[in-house]
Amino acid sequence: MRDVIIVGGGPAGLSAALLLGRCRRRVLLIDAGHPRNAVTPRMNGFLGRDGHAPGSLRDEGRRELAAYDTVEIWDGRVVDAVRAPDSFGVVMEDQRRADARRMILATGLRTELPAIEGFSEYWGHGVHHCPYCDGFENRDRPLAIYGPGEPGKDTGKSAGKSAGMGLALELTAWRRDLTLLTDGPGCLDAPERDRLARHGIRIEERGIARLEGEGGRFCRVRLRDGTALPCAALFFTTGPCIPSPLVERLGCDLSRKGTVPTGEYEETNVPGLYVAGDASRRVQLAIVAAAEGALAAFAINTELLREETR
Repeated sequence: MRDVIIVGGGPAGLSAALLLGRCRRRVLLIDAGHPRNAVTPRMNGFLGRDGHAPGSLRDEGRRELAAYDTVEIWDGRVVDAVRAPDSFGVVMEDQRRADARRMILATGLRTELPAIEGFSEYWGHGVHHCPYCDGFENRDRPLAIYGPGEPGKDTGKSAGKSAGMGLALELTAWRRDLTLLTDGPGCLDAPERDRLARHGIRIEERGIARLEGEGGRFCRVRLRDGTALPCAALFFTTGPCIPSPLVERLGCDLSRKGTVPTGEYEETNVPGLYVAGDASRRVQLAIVAAAEGALAAFAINTELLREETR
């Protein structure tokens, strides 16, 4: 039996595997090879790697892990996971099986894109969900925010009932030429509209037909009445997060946003199970995910040492 199984080969999983390997723990890292940030050409805001291709972190991380003979990597998808009183087990799509004393889920989240033509085509190429990742590259340029809402419905954002109001206000740090697209009659009340107007944010309530681009990059929103709204980039709110099915399969609690509540060291409500990376926090940055992976690894090694030195 191994010491730790890590499901997910992104920043959180790689970081956890590295630290555990340095602790001479027997680690299995499983990577399905479908990172959330694969659509974007740049990974920004990561100290020492600002602007690098996202895949370069994965490649270099794997090269570094090769120096640790107690760390093994399996490429493939986990189709089932189970917990026993003192261990966890996984079943791969190709029927390989493994078990370990502890488990880290570093599977990230899946982004559900709006069902509007052009969103999937231009996501990562002018269409973004994270201003901290892509706001600087689009600074001082006209930006649009897609944030639909339903009258009377609280979307969970702290700054108003429109899903995009909080994001629009956040983007004022990068640009004052902002347009909030509600894709139909908005749900904003008078104080919210006044607040947006004070910060120079226009509200566009006409319906959206599609997103259009040139040279493989988004450049305009086409409204249903035929009007074109040129803009350098479009930011959108992602709505509820979609975690890996393994999260619920293993009995983790879920927040209203779809993330997993974790403790100081990424521990979950399930003893011995940790969740690190985007699935455990609202701050979904690669550098934060890497730090969370290291925290989980530190906690697990400490736990195992405590058991082994009684």
